[in-house]
Amino acid sequence: MRTAVAIGLAGALGALARYGVEGAIARRTTSFPWATFVVNVSGSFLLGLVVTLLGERVAVAPWVRSALAIGFLGAYTTFSTLSLESYRLLEARSYVLAGANLLGSVSTGLVALYGGVVLGRAL
Repeated sequence: MRTAVAIGLAGALGALARYGVEGAIARRTTSFPWATFVVNVSGSFLLGLVVTLLGERVAVAPWVRSALAIGFLGAYTTFSTLSLESYRLLEARSYVLAGANLLGSVSTGLVALYGGVVLGRAL
């Protein structure tokens, strides 16, 4: 029960963090969905860092790790919005932007996750 409550509370905070970050970026961007890109890449980095720190470096209760990884970062990042924005770009015949969004998000997300793992192991 503790894990479910922790995930729910952390998820609420992650959703609010995403709302704040996306709102701040969306007001300043062009036709490319930079807000979702930044949220997903930063979330990937943080996931790599959290999983590494809390799985290899620091002993914490499993519910804490679940709250951060599943709850907060699961609500903070968004695959469904990435898909929707890419679909809308395709619908608008912005094929280059759609491809850049999909390929750029996945590849940069993987690099960011790796960066988080490396930093977590260095700490």
